Amino acid sequence: MSSSTPLLEYTLHLADDVLILGHRNSEWTGHGPILEQDIALSNIALDLIGQARNFYQYAAGLAGNDSGESIYPAGGGGVVTEDTLAFLRDGWDFRNSLLTEQTNGDWAKTILRQFFFSAFQVDLYEQLAVGRDTTLAAIGAKAYKEALYHLRWSSEWVIRLGDGTDESHQRMKKALEELWKFTGELYIPAPYERWAAEAEIGPDLSQLRVRWKERVKEVFDEAGLTYPVTEWMQTGGKEGRHTEQLGYVLAEMQFLQRAYPGCEW
Repeated sequence: MSSSTPLLEYTLHLADDVLILGHRNSEWTGHGPILEQDIALSNIALDLIGQARNFYQYAAGLAGNDSGESIYPAGGGGVVTEDTLAFLRDGWDFRNSLLTEQTNGDWAKTILRQFFFSAFQVDLYEQLAVGRDTTLAAIGAKAYKEALYHLRWSSEWVIRLGDGTDESHQRMKKALEELWKFTGELYIPAPYERWAAEAEIGPDLSQLRVRWKERVKEVFDEAGLTYPVTEWMQTGGKEGRHTEQLGYVLAEMQFLQRAYPGCEW
């Protein structure tokens, strides 16, 4: 049985992050506070899932290039595809950051989760776009433009809610208390991320953290929110150790394919 490679693990991590967050955002479709923002968040979900497809397609090709039997699930004819990677892997095989799998909660929590991730993703994609892997660079260059919009949209909502009514401000504070402990993992590199940085494929996460902190502080100052001082962070998602929330996401997202193997629309 063939083993995975750092490039494959890194690509799967990138794909898993945006697939899980995209699915979480899609849960708001038809439930947004107003129609315009319902559509806006649904479009962000589509952007993220589209990015996931591009990463999974590349990962499927990398898995297919391994010698011997792949360690990843295959569909008909024993072929690893973007669909098998998304729908047939178990929770411990996913490498998404813990932040992306957290529950939607109310509108404030969803907005803050998107803001934290987009503030990270903009710099990630900008660096990925100039990396040595031409396929990841092309995906990063396209996704960078989408991430810029996601950041602008979520930033405006953080400010609107944080500097709004007493209730909206308190909801943002509660969201911050619930989500902050998951943000540090974004900048704690897994082995495959360290490899990507050394190979000049992906960024050095330690160099991106300073910009993320500046960006978050700038928005928080305008929103009337206090930047937390605690340094303790929850980790494990990038190595396959997840919160129980991922199980609920996968149970819903993977049900049809597992109940009816090989089904297609």
